[in-house]
Amino acid sequence: MLPAEGDLPPDLAGRILHADEQCLVVNKRIGESAEPLAAGQDQGEDAAAPGDLPGLLVKHFGPLQAVHRLDIPVSGCVLFARCPNALSFLAAAFARPGEVEKTYWAVTALPAGELPETGELIHWIGRGRGNRSVAFDGPGPGRKRAVLRYRIRGRGDRYLFLELTLVTGRHHQIRAQLARIGLPVKGDLKYGAPRSEKGGGIRLHGYSLAFPDPGPGSGGAGEPPENGKIIRAAAPPPRPDALWDAFIRAGG
Repeated sequence: MLPAEGDLPPDLAGRILHADEQCLVVNKRIGESAEPLAAGQDQGEDAAAPGDLPGLLVKHFGPLQAVHRLDIPVSGCVLFARCPNALSFLAAAFARPGEVEKTYWAVTALPAGELPETGELIHWIGRGRGNRSVAFDGPGPGRKRAVLRYRIRGRGDRYLFLELTLVTGRHHQIRAQLARIGLPVKGDLKYGAPRSEKGGGIRLHGYSLAFPDPGPGSGGAGEPPENGKIIRAAAPPPRPDALWDAFIRAGG
Protein backbone atom coordinates (compact mmCIF):
# COMPACT_ATOMS: atom_id res chain seq x y z
CA MET A 1 0.00 0.00 0.00
CA LEU A 2 1.11 3.53 -0.75
CA PRO A 3 0.06 6.42 1.53
CA ALA A 4 -1.62 9.43 -0.03
CA GLU A 5 0.64 12.50 -0.08
CA GLY A 6 -1.78 14.27 2.22
CA ASP A 7 -1.25 11.54 4.81
CA LEU A 8 2.51 12.17 5.00
CA PRO A 9 3.97 14.43 7.71
CA PRO A 10 5.37 17.83 6.71
CA ASP A 11 8.98 16.58 7.00
CA LEU A 12 8.30 14.04 4.21
CA ALA A 13 5.70 15.72 2.01
CA GLY A 14 7.24 16.84 -1.24
CA ARG A 15 10.38 14.72 -0.76
CA ILE A 16 9.00 11.47 -2.22
CA LEU A 17 10.31 11.52 -5.79
CA HIS A 18 9.05 8.06 -6.84
CA ALA A 19 6.96 5.46 -5.04
CA ASP A 20 5.53 2.12 -6.09
CA GLU A 21 5.08 -1.28 -4.47
CA GLN A 22 8.69 -2.28 -5.23
CA CYS A 23 10.82 0.78 -4.52
CA LEU A 24 10.97 4.33 -3.24
CA VAL A 25 13.18 7.33 -4.12
CA VAL A 26 13.48 10.06 -1.49
CA ASN A 27 15.19 13.46 -1.50
CA LYS A 28 17.47 13.04 1.51
CA ARG A 29 18.27 16.08 3.60
CA ILE A 30 21.70 17.01 4.90
CA GLY A 31 22.19 15.30 8.28
CA GLU A 32 19.98 12.29 7.55
CA SER A 33 21.35 8.78 7.37
CA ALA A 34 20.19 6.52 4.53
CA GLU A 35 20.81 3.49 6.75
CA PRO A 36 19.55 2.77 10.26
CA LEU A 37 21.89 4.16 12.90
CA ALA A 38 23.22 1.99 15.68
CA ALA A 39 22.59 3.26 19.20
CA GLY A 40 25.30 5.75 20.11
CA GLN A 41 26.87 5.62 16.63
CA ASP A 42 29.48 8.37 16.22
CA GLN A 43 29.44 10.15 12.85
CA GLY A 44 32.50 12.33 13.59
CA GLU A 45 32.66 15.47 11.46
CA ASP A 46 29.89 14.34 9.12
CA ALA A 47 26.96 15.55 11.20
CA ALA A 48 26.28 16.89 14.65
CA ALA A 49 22.91 15.13 15.04
CA PRO A 50 22.18 12.66 12.22
CA GLY A 51 18.58 11.77 11.49
CA ASP A 52 17.31 8.25 10.86
CA LEU A 53 15.62 8.50 7.44
CA PRO A 54 14.66 4.78 7.23
CA GLY A 55 13.07 5.05 10.65
CA LEU A 56 10.96 7.96 9.42
CA LEU A 57 9.96 6.19 6.19
CA VAL A 58 9.07 2.80 7.66
CA LYS A 59 6.18 4.33 9.62
CA HIS A 60 4.45 5.19 6.33
CA PHE A 61 5.81 2.72 3.74
CA GLY A 62 6.57 -0.40 5.76
CA PRO A 63 9.86 -2.34 5.74
CA LEU A 64 12.50 -1.08 3.30
CA GLN A 65 16.25 -1.10 2.76
CA ALA A 66 18.63 1.36 1.10
CA VAL A 67 20.02 0.07 -2.20
CA HIS A 68 23.00 2.46 -2.17
CA ARG A 69 24.68 4.88 0.23
CA LEU A 70 24.61 8.65 0.34
CA ASP A 71 26.91 10.22 2.92
CA ILE A 72 25.26 11.92 5.89
CA PRO A 73 26.47 15.46 4.97
CA VAL A 74 25.24 15.01 1.38
CA SER A 75 21.68 15.64 0.15
CA GLY A 76 19.74 14.15 -2.76
CA CYS A 77 18.25 11.02 -4.32
CA VAL A 78 18.30 7.83 -2.27
CA LEU A 79 16.75 4.60 -3.56
CA PHE A 80 15.06 2.14 -1.18
CA ALA A 81 13.80 -1.34 -1.99
CA ARG A 82 10.49 -2.36 -0.42
CA CYS A 83 10.80 -6.15 -0.78
CA PRO A 84 13.61 -8.75 -0.96
CA ASN A 85 13.18 -9.41 -4.71
CA ALA A 86 13.41 -5.71 -5.52
CA LEU A 87 16.49 -5.35 -3.31
CA SER A 88 18.21 -8.27 -5.04
CA PHE A 89 17.31 -6.97 -8.51
CA LEU A 90 18.36 -3.38 -7.83
CA ALA A 91 21.60 -4.31 -6.05
CA ALA A 92 22.56 -6.38 -9.10
CA ALA A 93 21.73 -3.46 -11.41
CA PHE A 94 23.94 -1.11 -9.36
CA ALA A 95 26.78 -3.63 -9.59
CA ARG A 96 26.70 -3.76 -13.41
CA PRO A 97 28.59 -0.93 -15.17
CA GLY A 98 26.37 1.50 -17.05
CA GLU A 99 23.03 0.14 -15.90
CA VAL A 100 22.32 2.88 -13.35
CA GLU A 101 22.88 6.60 -14.01
CA LYS A 102 23.90 8.68 -10.97
CA THR A 103 24.30 12.44 -11.41
CA TYR A 104 25.55 14.79 -8.70
CA TRP A 105 25.90 18.54 -8.33
CA ALA A 106 28.92 19.96 -6.51
CA VAL A 107 30.07 23.44 -5.53
CA THR A 108 33.85 23.44 -5.17
CA ALA A 109 36.84 25.70 -4.86
CA LEU A 110 37.98 27.39 -8.06
CA PRO A 111 40.79 25.57 -9.89
CA ALA A 112 44.31 26.94 -9.53
CA GLY A 113 44.95 26.49 -13.28
CA GLU A 114 43.11 25.58 -16.44
CA LEU A 115 40.44 22.88 -16.18
CA PRO A 116 38.79 21.51 -19.34
CA GLU A 117 35.05 22.12 -19.56
CA THR A 118 34.40 18.36 -19.55
CA GLY A 119 36.57 15.45 -18.56
CA GLU A 120 37.00 12.11 -16.84
CA LEU A 121 38.82 11.57 -13.56
CA ILE A 122 40.46 8.19 -12.92
CA HIS A 123 42.07 7.42 -9.58
CA TRP A 124 42.58 4.48 -7.24
CA ILE A 125 40.77 4.83 -3.91
CA GLY A 126 42.23 3.54 -0.67
CA ARG A 127 40.98 3.89 2.88
CA GLY A 128 42.60 6.41 5.20
CA ARG A 129 42.17 7.23 8.87
CA GLY A 130 39.01 8.55 10.44
CA ASN A 131 36.47 7.13 7.93
CA ARG A 132 38.32 8.92 5.14
CA SER A 133 39.24 7.79 1.63
CA VAL A 134 42.36 8.77 -0.29
CA ALA A 135 42.58 9.06 -4.08
CA PHE A 136 45.88 7.94 -5.62
CA ASP A 137 47.13 8.38 -9.17
CA GLY A 138 48.01 4.70 -9.55
CA PRO A 139 47.03 1.24 -8.29
CA GLY A 140 48.32 -0.25 -5.05
CA PRO A 141 47.43 -2.69 -2.27
CA GLY A 142 43.85 -2.28 -1.11
CA ARG A 143 43.03 0.38 -3.69
CA LYS A 144 40.02 0.26 -6.02
CA ARG A 145 39.77 1.94 -9.40
CA ALA A 146 37.44 4.96 -9.33
CA VAL A 147 36.03 6.78 -12.36
CA LEU A 148 33.82 9.84 -12.60
CA ARG A 149 32.97 12.25 -15.39
CA TYR A 150 32.43 15.96 -14.92
CA ARG A 151 31.03 18.95 -16.74
CA ILE A 152 31.54 22.56 -15.66
CA ARG A 153 28.12 24.18 -15.43
CA GLY A 154 29.44 27.60 -14.48
CA ARG A 155 31.72 29.67 -12.28
CA GLY A 156 31.10 32.24 -9.60
CA ASP A 157 33.48 34.76 -8.06
CA ARG A 158 34.69 32.21 -5.54
CA TYR A 159 33.26 28.83 -6.57
CA LEU A 160 33.09 26.34 -9.41
CA PHE A 161 29.80 24.61 -10.31
CA LEU A 162 30.23 20.99 -11.42
CA GLU A 163 27.84 18.33 -12.70
CA LEU A 164 29.25 14.86 -12.02
CA THR A 165 28.38 11.39 -13.29
CA LEU A 166 29.60 8.48 -11.20
CA VAL A 167 30.87 5.55 -13.25
CA THR A 168 32.01 3.55 -10.22
CA GLY A 169 30.76 3.71 -6.66
CA ARG A 170 33.54 3.89 -4.06
CA HIS A 171 33.56 5.09 -0.45
CA HIS A 172 33.57 8.92 -0.49
CA GLN A 173 34.61 8.72 -4.14
CA ILE A 174 33.52 12.17 -5.33
CA ARG A 175 34.86 13.91 -2.25
CA ALA A 176 38.25 12.16 -2.46
CA GLN A 177 38.70 12.57 -6.21
CA LEU A 178 37.81 16.26 -6.24
CA ALA A 179 40.14 16.87 -3.29
CA ARG A 180 42.92 15.08 -5.17
CA ILE A 181 42.76 17.60 -8.04
CA GLY A 182 42.57 20.58 -5.68
CA LEU A 183 38.80 21.12 -5.82
CA PRO A 184 37.45 20.24 -2.36
CA VAL A 185 33.67 20.43 -2.04
CA LYS A 186 32.54 23.58 -0.24
CA GLY A 187 32.20 22.90 3.47
CA ASP A 188 33.95 19.51 3.34
CA LEU A 189 36.51 19.95 6.13
CA LYS A 190 37.37 16.26 6.03
CA TYR A 191 38.68 16.66 2.47
CA GLY A 192 40.42 19.99 2.66
CA ALA A 193 37.77 22.73 2.52
CA PRO A 194 38.96 25.74 4.55
CA ARG A 195 35.60 26.46 6.21
CA SER A 196 32.49 24.59 7.23
CA GLU A 197 29.06 25.30 5.77
CA LYS A 198 26.63 27.45 7.70
CA GLY A 199 23.99 25.02 8.90
CA GLY A 200 26.25 22.00 8.42
CA GLY A 201 26.66 19.57 5.57
CA ILE A 202 28.63 20.01 2.36
CA ARG A 203 27.74 21.33 -1.11
CA LEU A 204 27.35 17.92 -2.74
CA HIS A 205 23.88 16.92 -3.92
CA GLY A 206 22.68 13.68 -5.54
CA TYR A 207 20.64 15.36 -8.25
CA SER A 208 19.24 12.42 -10.24
CA LEU A 209 18.94 8.65 -10.54
CA ALA A 210 17.90 6.49 -13.48
CA PHE A 211 17.57 2.74 -12.93
CA PRO A 212 15.68 -0.27 -14.34
CA ASP A 213 12.21 -0.78 -12.93
CA PRO A 214 12.23 -3.91 -10.73
CA GLY A 215 8.54 -4.37 -11.48
CA PRO A 216 6.34 -7.09 -9.98
CA GLY A 217 7.69 -9.54 -12.58
CA SER A 218 11.30 -9.29 -11.43
CA GLY A 219 12.54 -12.57 -10.03
CA GLY A 220 15.72 -11.25 -8.45
CA ALA A 221 19.37 -10.68 -9.28
CA GLY A 222 20.23 -10.65 -12.96
CA GLU A 223 16.67 -10.94 -14.26
CA PRO A 224 15.44 -7.97 -16.31
CA PRO A 225 12.03 -6.49 -15.54
CA GLU A 226 9.18 -7.67 -17.71
CA ASN A 227 8.15 -4.13 -18.66
CA GLY A 228 11.63 -2.89 -19.67
CA LYS A 229 10.96 0.50 -18.05
CA ILE A 230 13.56 2.89 -16.72
CA ILE A 231 12.60 4.86 -13.62
CA ARG A 232 13.99 8.41 -13.50
CA ALA A 233 13.95 10.73 -10.51
CA ALA A 234 15.42 14.21 -10.04
CA ALA A 235 15.75 16.08 -6.74
CA PRO A 236 15.96 19.84 -6.26
CA PRO A 237 18.33 20.83 -3.44
CA PRO A 238 16.23 20.38 -0.29
CA ARG A 239 17.72 23.50 1.29
CA PRO A 240 17.64 26.05 -1.56
CA ASP A 241 19.51 29.31 -1.19
CA ALA A 242 21.26 31.95 -3.31
CA LEU A 243 24.24 29.69 -4.08
CA TRP A 244 22.11 26.78 -5.31
CA ASP A 245 19.99 29.25 -7.27
CA ALA A 246 23.16 30.52 -8.98
CA PHE A 247 24.15 26.91 -9.72
CA ILE A 248 20.78 26.21 -11.36
CA ARG A 249 20.87 29.43 -13.41
CA ALA A 250 24.40 28.59 -14.60
CA GLY A 251 23.07 25.39 -16.15
CA GLY A 252 20.28 27.14 -18.01
